[in-house]
Order: sequence, then C-alpha cells, then structure tokens
Amino acid sequence: MGFRPIKGQKSTGTPTLHSTRIPKGVDSVNRSHFVLMGLLLAAGGLSGADNELSPLEKADGWELLFDGTSTKGWMSPKGKSLPQTHVQNGALNPHRCDYMLTHETVWGNYRLTLDFKITPKCNSGLFLRTFPLTPRPGRDVGFNGLEIAIDDTQTTGYHDTGALYDLSKPKTNAMKPVGQWNHIEVLSDGPLIVVELNGTEVNRVDLDQFHSLNLRPDGSKHKFDTVFKNHPRKGHIGLQDHGSNCWYKNIKIQPKK
Repeated sequence: MGFRPIKGQKSTGTPTLHSTRIPKGVDSVNRSHFVLMGLLLAAGGLSGADNELSPLEKADGWELLFDGTSTKGWMSPKGKSLPQTHVQNGALNPHRCDYMLTHETVWGNYRLTLDFKITPKCNSGLFLRTFPLTPRPGRDVGFNGLEIAIDDTQTTGYHDTGALYDLSKPKTNAMKPVGQWNHIEVLSDGPLIVVELNGTEVNRVDLDQFHSLNLRPDGSKHKFDTVFKNHPRKGHIGLQDHGSNCWYKNIKIQPKK
C-alpha cells in the first residue's frame, strides 16, 4: 500500500499534499485525525504556496526543512556553512557543493516529501540515514548512507530514478520529462524504506533482508561493503551534487513519534 494523497489534490508540478496515512503495518491514525483533516480542507487549510506548511501539515506534525530563501539548517558534509548561491528561485541547487547539501539534523524514523527538477543528463540523489558524516578511508561519505537515485533516464535499473542506489531497482520509472517538477515521498521506518514518485509507489525495501556484505537478497552483488541490516537507522538527509544542475523545494519531514 503506497502513500495516499488527500482526495481532491491534483498531481502537478507543485507538491500534492502527502498522505495522512502510514502504510499498513507501520502505524495507525485515529478517527479524530480525519475529522480534523476534513475541517481543515473545508476551511481552505491547504496552502498552495511553495516552501510553506499548511495548517493541516502543522497540525499533523510536519516540519519545513527549507524556507525558500536561505540555506538555514543546511551545511556541507564537513559541517561548513553554505553560500547563498545554492538558493535559486525558491529552490536549493546542490551543484558545486561538497558532494551533497546536508541537513544538520540527525533524523530517526520519518516521512519525507519534496519536489525536484533536473536538467538533461542529470545525475543526483536523495540521501537518507547518512551516518556518520566522517568518510571511511578510501570511501566518500555516500557510502555511509542510503541513496534514492535521481537521474535523467527512463529505465528501471539499479541506478535509475526511484532505485535505492545499487540495492533495489524501481518497479517503474515514474519520472516526468526533464524541466518539469517531480514530487517524491519517502517513508523511512525501521527496516522499511518506501519510495513514491509522482503518486506511484516505485520501491519498497526491507533492509533486514540485506544481511550479507556486497549481496542483495537474491544473491546478486552490489557495490557496498556494508551489511545494511546493521546500518544505522538514523542519520542525515542529503541532496547530492554529481556534476549537474538540479533543484529541490518544498522539503518537509514528519518525524515519527
């Protein structure tokens, strides 16, 4: 079961409102929540503005990670402050940063949503659970996290958009054409990683199945010398620079209580 947007929300270049329901088996939502949701909808509680939280989102415990005007809360993986040049037209562009724009907070279990737009031949990624930020000898900091691939491709390989990079292929490639905004929603909860792109669930991974070095559950090899069953279930969120312009906005997180 994927995330479910509220009925009546359109899937456009601006963000659709993320689901108020956690996938089955992860959490539950009581009846009063839906009453509140209906009241807020009736009262116009959904904001269409970029980089803002609606009253509904605030009531549901969402936090805004990018204010649309500054790099507040973001840093390089080495903890250095970021120049204002990474903020472009209400979006964050990680190009020419130090590997990735890194949010300063260490997050545990959460739901994350954001919008992104790429350029031709773009290669970027959304990093989760990056911990620690000190690279191991001979490795970049990306080896300390999980990456959801974001690329200018239309296929469904281990490095295509929606893949858990080199670990799990997307079920389908739900990318919009280059230059259009895409909306991605991620559930990171214990061993479970769920990725929904533009309203379609494209990946669902149980990290407890990754219990051997360099091996996927089906026995095929991946590049990481990591037992992902034992990987930290907390860490930093990052927006990767891999040599191309790309933009991220409406970055919102709902920590699990």
